[in-house]
Amino acid sequence: MRNPMVIGGLIASALFLGASGALAGPWEDGMAAYNRGDYVPAIRLFRPLAEQGNPKAQSVLGKMYRKGQGVVRNPAQAFMWFSLAARRGDARARAEMREVSQAMTPQEISTANQMAQACEASNYRACEYF
Repeated sequence: MRNPMVIGGLIASALFLGASGALAGPWEDGMAAYNRGDYVPAIRLFRPLAEQGNPKAQSVLGKMYRKGQGVVRNPAQAFMWFSLAARRGDARARAEMREVSQAMTPQEISTANQMAQACEASNYRACEYF
């Protein structure tokens, strides 16, 4: 004979686990992938969020371009994403932007600023291809 309390507990656990999985979204999935070191899936999850104007996703993309995580290392792309995040109020991105700029030439910084302007002007549709 099955214990109704055990069965009820199993059903409640299954519902809870199912509900908690339903609460996860692209940001949580991206962070989980990033923290596992699965950078390609992480960047695929963060890029659409960044292109929707999410400053935290923009900052993570900046970090990934700065370190070459899941993408080719690119200080100009890193600067661009940090710049976009900083414009949306991410203070940490502003500090990261200043730090990455110290390894860049004035011409590279100018190009990165043009990239950020083109990205914003295109409503985030022309952010990767400049």
